[in-house]
Amino acid sequence: MSNYTKDYIENKLKTELETTHVEVEDLSDGCGAKFNALIVTSKFDGKPLLQRHRMVNEVLKEEMKVIHAFTQKTLTPEQWEKQKLTSA
Repeated sequence: MSNYTKDYIENKLKTELETTHVEVEDLSDGCGAKFNALIVTSKFDGKPLLQRHRMVNEVLKEEMKVIHAFTQKTLTPEQWEKQKLTSA
């Protein structure tokens, strides 16, 4: 069992990646072992998907030692705005 919560992961991503939007969902019934995340930051501008994921994985390096599954969607603010418009 992990001591990591949805709020903990969100706050760490917000702080380290200076996100403009972040949503974390705990899919593990509260045990903190399985998360889904949407991360939006200008730090992803000009970066390919693999590099974005590596940035997130580096921020959560210690946490990933006990988290069993972490799914992430990484967007720039421009991509996030476009996605919001198309899903509205």
